[in-house]
Amino acid sequence: MAIDKAKVAVGFVASGVLLVFFGTLLTFVGPIIIDDQVVKNTVIDPQNQMSYTMWKDVPVPFFMSVYFFSVLNPKEVLLGEKPAVQQRGPFVYRKRIQKDNITFHANGTVSYREYRRYFFEPSMSAGNESEVVTIPNMLVLGAAVMMENLPFPVRLMISATFKTFKEGPFLTRTVGELMWGYDSGLVDFLNKYLPGMLPSTGKFGLFAEFNNSNTGLFTIHTGRDDIRKVHRVDSWNGLTKLSNWNTPQCNMINGTAGQMWPPFMTRETTLPFYSPDACRSLELVYQRDGEMKGIPLFRYVAPRTMFANGTDYAPNEGFCPCRQSGLLNVSSCRHNSPVFISHPHFFNADPVLLDFVHGLKPTEEEHGLFIDIHPLTGVPLNVSIRLQLNLYMKRVSAITETGKIAEVVMPMIWFEESGYIDGPILDTFHTNLVVLPAVMDYMQYGFIALGLATILIACLVHHKVKRSRSNVTLSSTGEDNRAVSDEERVKGAHDETKKYIKN
Repeated sequence: MAIDKAKVAVGFVASGVLLVFFGTLLTFVGPIIIDDQVVKNTVIDPQNQMSYTMWKDVPVPFFMSVYFFSVLNPKEVLLGEKPAVQQRGPFVYRKRIQKDNITFHANGTVSYREYRRYFFEPSMSAGNESEVVTIPNMLVLGAAVMMENLPFPVRLMISATFKTFKEGPFLTRTVGELMWGYDSGLVDFLNKYLPGMLPSTGKFGLFAEFNNSNTGLFTIHTGRDDIRKVHRVDSWNGLTKLSNWNTPQCNMINGTAGQMWPPFMTRETTLPFYSPDACRSLELVYQRDGEMKGIPLFRYVAPRTMFANGTDYAPNEGFCPCRQSGLLNVSSCRHNSPVFISHPHFFNADPVLLDFVHGLKPTEEEHGLFIDIHPLTGVPLNVSIRLQLNLYMKRVSAITETGKIAEVVMPMIWFEESGYIDGPILDTFHTNLVVLPAVMDYMQYGFIALGLATILIACLVHHKVKRSRSNVTLSSTGEDNRAVSDEERVKGAHDETKKYIKN
């Protein structure tokens, strides 16, 4: 039985059209399917096993690297000379984060407390916790600034108290003691007779109140009703706004809790988050595109306006009283102690701050903070938050421990909290969010290309069949014409012969 090539060509055309239609349909439906999966896996829901576990226990290893500014010339500083510091560290601690007391609410929010613990990592550190460093004594120099407006006799009594408990203007102690606390007769005295004056009731240390603690009661949106609100803070410790600052804008609690953000981000999207440690909301801005092991990302950094003073950036006026740009005065939420937060080595700050201290060399690579985030899901891939703790100190009359100290914002320590997704989590992330979408892209364009090729081949076959039939028809017509011509010639010759005979 002969194959009808024309019908085969028509069948191929139909198949090609279907392939092109299916491929084109996939270009529209594919992104919708991916977005739907992102939404389902971004909502905070215990039924989403992997994403919920990542949110609850944060399986990514986080580290806190601490650097001390050890004072090289404490005696000279008391005589009014410029401080000279030497950076010591890093002293690295593994940070374990776990959410507890998780309670889901009917209005699409969830409450929790996040607990944090720190464990020293000797193998990752430049020294051990028994290393000795010299830093300003916050109990003395900080208290002196706090008490400078009290009556002269009271200041004399304060100075006498410092001498009684042998508290000097500078501390030379081990890293472990400065981090997590040391025994102090003055601390015991203040906690007994002036309770609430110090941030902790036990030993006094720079991070004593952070270890084995929680960041407060967060209530955030689950994204169940609106995925654009997922992870956004609804309240903190029952508050929807703060009272530390001087304007409603500065007292706003904006953004997320600082671990994840809503999906479907663009380059115009910012990263707002509330930081209990900074006592305010912060906001990072887009800097550039990037890639981490094949996964696309957006890098977000701190704008220069983050710690700018009210003169250089009017919206920050509510965070004042201010000093130079690049310093955030957190005294209002740190028991009125003259403490300032900045970027390490006064990066992105007023250059004049560098003139008051020897030994600082700010660079963006080493001291700028950033978050690398996957824009489709809002999941951070690589995080490095770097901040510096500074003490404002000066000479205060009647408090002899301050000597002739020149007015200076003195860097004490800076720390980096960092973490990045790696291992099986990164592999799963890469498969679900890079490989599968890429396969879908290849499939949709493959279907379209195959369909167009099929249609083209079918058209060529159909054209060839049609041309072949046309040639056969022409050939048959030619044979018939030749047969008629021969008969006419024979008849003509016969007629001529008859005519000749008659004549």
